[in-house]
Amino acid sequence: MTEVQQVPIGPAESQMPPQQQLMPHRGGLILALGILGIVCCFICGIIAWVMGNGDLKQMDAGRMDSSGRGLTQAGKICGMVSVILQIVGFVLWLLMMTVFGIAGSAMR
Repeated sequence: MTEVQQVPIGPAESQMPPQQQLMPHRGGLILALGILGIVCCFICGIIAWVMGNGDLKQMDAGRMDSSGRGLTQAGKICGMVSVILQIVGFVLWLLMMTVFGIAGSAMR
C-alpha cells in the first residue's frame, strides 16, 4: 500500500504576515451623539463632528475598522448640521433682539 502525504495548500504559519490589530469603530456612538446634537444638545453635535473627523482619518490610515464608515459619516454629518443650525438660530435670535430693542427704545 502506498502512503499519501498531505501537503498544506497555503503558506506555512511562519510565512504568513502578522495580522495588524485594528481599533474598533465607534460609528454607533458618533451617530447617537450627532442625533442628540440635532434634537437637544449643542455640545453633542460638536463632539460628534470632532470624533467623526478623527475616526475617518484613522480609518483612512488603516488603523481603525472601516466597517463602521457609514455610521461614522452619518454621525459626523448630523453633528455638522446641529452646529450649523445652532449658529443660524443664535444669529437670528441676536438679530431679533437687536431689532426689537431698537423698536422698543424708539417707542419711549
